[in-house]
Amino acid sequence: MTLDLLTALIGFAFVTSITPGPNNLMLMASGANFGFRRTLPHMLGVGLGFTLMVVLVGVGLVGLFDAFPQSYTVLKVISVVYLLWLAWKIATAAAPKEGGTDGTPITFLQAALFQWVNPKAWAMALSAVTVYAPDQSLTAILLVACVFGAVNLPSVSSWTVMGQQMQRVLTNPRRLHIFNTAMALALITSLIPML
Repeated sequence: MTLDLLTALIGFAFVTSITPGPNNLMLMASGANFGFRRTLPHMLGVGLGFTLMVVLVGVGLVGLFDAFPQSYTVLKVISVVYLLWLAWKIATAAAPKEGGTDGTPITFLQAALFQWVNPKAWAMALSAVTVYAPDQSLTAILLVACVFGAVNLPSVSSWTVMGQQMQRVLTNPRRLHIFNTAMALALITSLIPML
């Protein structure tokens, strides 16, 4: 890969990782509700889960979808239903009790598995592999995955920090409920491009 192409890949990884999408909105809500430390497994699940997704898409998983075109529709339906369920969970989340032990943030495994029903993750992985590893050599695929792994985690962490900083404003249950409802609506809005 040339230096110009690598620079473009890093830019693509940054822009797609830092912009709003289901992962980032859920991380911001989790940061606001649970803080940075309790959201850490969620962040790691997003970063590592997506990196693995890029590798698996690159080594041929996309061929499975091409062989069975109806699987795209099934994936869309599952994605929409799951994201609507997550939006409902965010909107109806209760304020954590004093001491921060009430409620449970998304786990590492849940966040890693979420990548497979996240429409933005699919668009990012397919675009990255198609544009930056067109020969689909293992070296190119691993390079794309490593770049995303290096760029994605700090990017998604910034959303958790934003949410954590919002805890100062979200000091009463009413404000937290309004914030959670807004995050749920933003998550639902993120489905519009897919639909």
